[in-house]
Amino acid sequence: MAEIWSHIVSDVSTLFSGDISAWSAFVKVLLIDVVLAGDNAIVIGALAAGLPAHQRRMVIFIGIIAALVLRIAFALVVTQLMQIIGLIFAGGILLLWVSWKMYREIVQGAGHNAGSPEVEGDEHSGLRPAKSFIGAAWAVAVADVSMSLDNVLAVAGAAREHPGILMIGLVFAVALMGIAANIIAKYIERYRWIAWIGLLVILYVAATMIYTGITDKDIGLLQLFT
Repeated sequence: MAEIWSHIVSDVSTLFSGDISAWSAFVKVLLIDVVLAGDNAIVIGALAAGLPAHQRRMVIFIGIIAALVLRIAFALVVTQLMQIIGLIFAGGILLLWVSWKMYREIVQGAGHNAGSPEVEGDEHSGLRPAKSFIGAAWAVAVADVSMSLDNVLAVAGAAREHPGILMIGLVFAVALMGIAANIIAKYIERYRWIAWIGLLVILYVAATMIYTGITDKDIGLLQLFT
């Protein structure tokens, strides 16, 4: 805990000193968190849309809590795993897949969903609502695993040289999911350019991770051949 706090203090000090690389990482982390928190809310709302009101609210609540817990768990694991040769490269490839899925969602906007009244912007998710409480809870749990891993990978890649900013980003992501995800979902649906900027940032992070995962002198794939 003391080490995490020292990283946070160090990186916050770096931000206030005007370090360009720290500010770049900070802005990327915030934008990734905003876009993916909104996306998470839209998916949860759409999957729960077909349920009665009390079950729908319960599924949305479970989905948000699960997303918070999974983000924390994945962050603790991913930051350690990224020190293993080849795993940053693998994470970059996975983020390319995330980017492709995000691109299809933005361009197609396919399918109409009645949407959940609790979540604005989920009517055009292209997802079919689950038909039962168990089905919705299971679908949301599976989606949460995928989206939480996507979020943590993207943020970890964006803030790799600044672990304190990574921790700040995690706290920010948790706050967004718990407090403002619905508001974000509404604005992302209304102003699609926010999603496009988020996509470009995630693509940049993916490309950087792939390059680093190949060439880094400590954990790059090229170390396997030297």
